Amino acid sequence: MIEEESFDPITALRTLTEHGVRFVVIGGYGAALLGSPVVTFDLDVCYSRTDDNLCRLAAALHELRARLRGPGVPEDAPFEPDARALAMGDSFTFATIAGPLEVLATPFRTQGFEDLNRAAVALDLGGFTVRVASVDDLIRMKEGTGHSKDEFGLIHLRALRRRLEEGRSP
Repeated sequence: MIEEESFDPITALRTLTEHGVRFVVIGGYGAALLGSPVVTFDLDVCYSRTDDNLCRLAAALHELRARLRGPGVPEDAPFEPDARALAMGDSFTFATIAGPLEVLATPFRTQGFEDLNRAAVALDLGGFTVRVASVDDLIRMKEGTGHSKDEFGLIHLRALRRRLEEGRSP
């Protein structure tokens, strides 16, 4: 059993980046990186499903000591996050030494990595750069989910989009 540490998204993002994983930050943390005030306690990324990238993602997950998590998933669930296992699924929710991490190949209302990467913005996080889904893509993913937390997030994302359109910093 690994001990899940407190939420440390920078460590997770740095690990993914150091392994050369092609990904776009999405979800609440992506919104926060763009200036949304909504607090989140998990990291969501959309990853490229190429064979090479699946191998790099598997290596990063191994370094993060990822194990499956979620309702009904026993702590000792027999799952090795290797490239073959990742290729067989689309989205996975993990507990890691850097906190909760969800990796999605095809987030809701998208066509996956290439779709989101087109409009993603590059952000320097102090020594390394990540790509973050655009505000419009974050809105698109949250619209129509029916989740109250997404409705709340949409209010802030739409306000952020208005500020950006007006040329004001978030």
